[in-house]
Amino acid sequence: MQAFWQENWGKIVNYLPTLGVALVVLVGGHFLIKLINRLVGKALRKTRMDASIHRFILVALRIALRVLLFIVVLDILKIPTGPFITALGAAGLAVSLAVKDNISALAGGVIILFSKPFAAGDYIEVEDEAGGVVDYIDLLYTRLHTYDNKIIQIPNNTMSNARITNFSAMEKRRLDITFSIGYGEDFRRAEALILDVVRGHKKVLPDPAPVVRLNEHGPSALGIITRVWVKTEDYWDVRFDLLEGVKDAFDAAHMEIPFNQLDVHIRKEEKEILPETDIEK
Repeated sequence: MQAFWQENWGKIVNYLPTLGVALVVLVGGHFLIKLINRLVGKALRKTRMDASIHRFILVALRIALRVLLFIVVLDILKIPTGPFITALGAAGLAVSLAVKDNISALAGGVIILFSKPFAAGDYIEVEDEAGGVVDYIDLLYTRLHTYDNKIIQIPNNTMSNARITNFSAMEKRRLDITFSIGYGEDFRRAEALILDVVRGHKKVLPDPAPVVRLNEHGPSALGIITRVWVKTEDYWDVRFDLLEGVKDAFDAAHMEIPFNQLDVHIRKEEKEILPETDIEK
């Protein structure tokens, strides 16, 4: 051991300045990366890009800068970077084969962020199954929360290939409700009652004009379709209000709201009475 120190002590002393420079570059680079990310984040917030794209860009930038810093430190330490870059490429290929689904999700995330089929805060439905409000779009997953406060995470490759319905993209939506009345009722009177309720609601938009028309001859009822336009954020409030208001109006007008019923007929079976026979002769 003593021979080792005697032989290499001079080299170690000569190497200390290089090691010190590498350490300074490493620490300084760490803070520089944080500063660059902060400045880029501030610049991105001034643009019209979606907040989810900001998050994606900042994460990708941070990873790229850290890899670059690591290569610079290796170069300062006079450690050959060629084999490292080659090994990094080979490792990248091996990892890409092992995590091809994640890479597909990453590509899906890029497609979503730049095609913008939805944004954070939108209520979406994926393939008529999962639905919720978008919290954020991450590198690999899109996170939603439902109205009953459940978290849903969907891989971005699934999101980019799925049929997505965005309920928040437009400023206004059409609300359709069908009200049923009995065949014995005056449907024109029912239409007038519904229209009064609709016109009395402050959140129903006047343009396009509401439509209230007889729409269906059902098995046991007439269906009157009601179509009104509302602001997207008012959709559910208006729906609940109209259902309650029309029920109150029908009750006040003594208008029958039919319901499915089943008539059961009970048939008595008559037993056949055989005549008595004299078995004793």
